[in-house]
Amino acid sequence: MKTTSVHANPSKNRSPRHRSREFALQGLYEWLLNRDDAPVIIEHIRQAHGFDKADTGHFVTLLSGSIHQADKLREELAPHIDRPLEELSPVEHAILLLGAFELSNHIEIPYRVVINEAVELTKSFGGIDGHKFVNGVLDKLAAKLRPVEVEADRKA
Repeated sequence: MKTTSVHANPSKNRSPRHRSREFALQGLYEWLLNRDDAPVIIEHIRQAHGFDKADTGHFVTLLSGSIHQADKLREELAPHIDRPLEELSPVEHAILLLGAFELSNHIEIPYRVVINEAVELTKSFGGIDGHKFVNGVLDKLAAKLRPVEVEADRKA
């Protein structure tokens, strides 16, 4: 029996990209709990209500990439987290993996957009103050991974 309690329920005002992140979060949550292979999770998520309104390509890239690069992403995140990764909620863990993946692999997406999307996901699916934690961690990671972009933004 599958154990998943994060359900993407996209609202009507969400962009296809945001919806892809919601579904990728759901998939990563499932992966963290069940350790199913990415193709199995992708096929499962594709059956979800509202998936047809998501950016399918971005969803597949986010989910597959986050799973395949999870160890590397955790290494990047660890110095910016004040506790062992095992102590994070699965929702925060999944959102941090998604954010770290986008910061590392999608430089065409401004770092502020990546962080804002992660914060919004945390507000929707995470704990009460989880968004503050996610914001702080990803802000520090962005400064490390994208120093020129972050510095230019801070000067502006």
